[in-house]
Amino acid sequence: ENSAPSTSGASPQKAPPPVAAPRPAPSPGVRSGKMVRAKVFLLEDRDFEVDIDKKATGFVLLERVSDELNIVEKDYFALSFRDKDDVRFWVNSEKKISKQVKGVPWVFQFEIKFYPPDPAQLQEDLTRYQLCLQVRRDIMTSKLPCSFVTHAMLGSYTVQSELGDYDPNEHGHGIDYIKDMPFAPNQSEELLEKIAELHRTH
Repeated sequence: ENSAPSTSGASPQKAPPPVAAPRPAPSPGVRSGKMVRAKVFLLEDRDFEVDIDKKATGFVLLERVSDELNIVEKDYFALSFRDKDDVRFWVNSEKKISKQVKGVPWVFQFEIKFYPPDPAQLQEDLTRYQLCLQVRRDIMTSKLPCSFVTHAMLGSYTVQSELGDYDPNEHGHGIDYIKDMPFAPNQSEELLEKIAELHRTH
């Protein structure tokens, strides 16, 4: 009698390979292959994240940031970072970032490194805008000490640039329209009154 063929030696059918879940984006400083996710804090109170080759120099990252901000006059700007002891350093554009940033995430601050001797010589509005943001930040953090008069004058220019010409119908005759705007550390009502007074003369 012929017996039924045995199936014990048959190869089982292979199950389809599982679908790989998408990889989460690497956090700053975490290396994925040859790339690193860098986070750069900008002067306009937002951050910019970009994947960059881990062998890249500081120049490459600065170029990526400048392109993001459409900055043409790049020579005034630089990137800084803090080491594991919280000491601040400028990124050397000619050296590999990996040789400079060690043991900490790739987190940087975009800043003005070289102040122009005469801001009127700047060719681009975007450069002047970034300069104003830097000066404003330095004033707010007391890095750039100012007298009451200087605070008031710079504050009035800030109001002019953000709110336009003084309009009594729109802005009223008091300080309510600027009371929520930051101008100086521990700013007083007296300072706001002086800023509003100067704004009316621009």
